[in-house]
Amino acid sequence: MTELVLFDLDNTLLAGDSDFEWAQFLIDKGVVDGEVHAARNQEFYDQYKAGTLDIHAFLDFQLLPLSRHDRPQLDAWHAEFMDRRIRPMITPAARALVARHLEQGALVALVTATNSFVTGPIAREFGIQHLIATIPAQEQGRFSGKPRGVPAFREGKVVRVEAWLESLGLWHGGFARSWFYSDSLNDLPLLERVSDPVAVDPDETLRAHALQRGWSVISLRLSP
Repeated sequence: MTELVLFDLDNTLLAGDSDFEWAQFLIDKGVVDGEVHAARNQEFYDQYKAGTLDIHAFLDFQLLPLSRHDRPQLDAWHAEFMDRRIRPMITPAARALVARHLEQGALVALVTATNSFVTGPIAREFGIQHLIATIPAQEQGRFSGKPRGVPAFREGKVVRVEAWLESLGLWHGGFARSWFYSDSLNDLPLLERVSDPVAVDPDETLRAHALQRGWSVISLRLSP
């Protein structure tokens, strides 16, 4: 195993944002108050894109609905969410890119700020075994509405990736090449850590940074 390959999820492997879409899905189902929840969801999404998101305030908002329902109900909703919202956002190019790295024998992980309840099934959809995501805490089989440990956001992604590699007896400098694919300025800390940073359909800030640094810039919104 000579290569490490890390993928961001939202607006990178997905042509959309799973966090945002999960909240909209719950609104459509009548699970949360539509008017209030939609406004807050859009506010947090705009802050994320601007690079000003308070991750802890956002997680209080994002994780609270999970605490109000038992796991069988949440799992049933998530199966519907995958069919209605997620699979339509997975492009052939994204599937092909992941498959190529897996076939080449790389160690591949999905690294996302979105919580592991939402993203676990999405990682499996891509055939990615390793998921580094924000962890929603559980108490006696129910979600508590709070995160556990360091959120996988900005510098937190670096912390969580290094801890994961350490748990495998590895470190990022031990690979011949390391890749991270992301669309977002929020991922600059981890992009700076790998040998091959790739900007995928990037926001304006990341695009400018990538062009200045000579990083690869690609699109997964087009068919291969």
